[in-house]
Amino acid sequence: MEKITIGRIDKIDLPEFGLENIEAKIDTGANRSSIHCSKIEHKDFEGVDSIVFSIPLDGSGEENSFHSADFFKKKIKSSSGHVEERYIIKTTVVLFNKRFKTTFSLTDRTEMKYPILLGRKLLVGHFKVDVQLKDLSFKLKNTQK
Repeated sequence: MEKITIGRIDKIDLPEFGLENIEAKIDTGANRSSIHCSKIEHKDFEGVDSIVFSIPLDGSGEENSFHSADFFKKKIKSSSGHVEERYIIKTTVVLFNKRFKTTFSLTDRTEMKYPILLGRKLLVGHFKVDVQLKDLSFKLKNTQK
């Protein structure tokens, strides 16, 4: 399979959460992808063992609440070397009009420029990264409307 060229940043869709055009940084140094969340809770949601979390939208201060029953917990080392236990969810990402099932760690990325980080577990086998480019998937999506 020929690999798709992706730039250093792009906009992705998370259809299982009804979210579109979310800015993401492509990070070949990160093993796993992560998504900016708050209010992360492990609890019973409508009779199902779930993770309930909020995703802030567009810097407006508004948040949408989501839940996932497809999760596990894992120790993750941040870029600063700090180890923390995070919840990991499995969901679908849309890039270049294709759906990719992948995992995301749920974490507070308030201090980061991009709310989503796409790591190697998603990139390997599917993409090659050209850091001089950006928004290639988003541009393709908009030309095919």
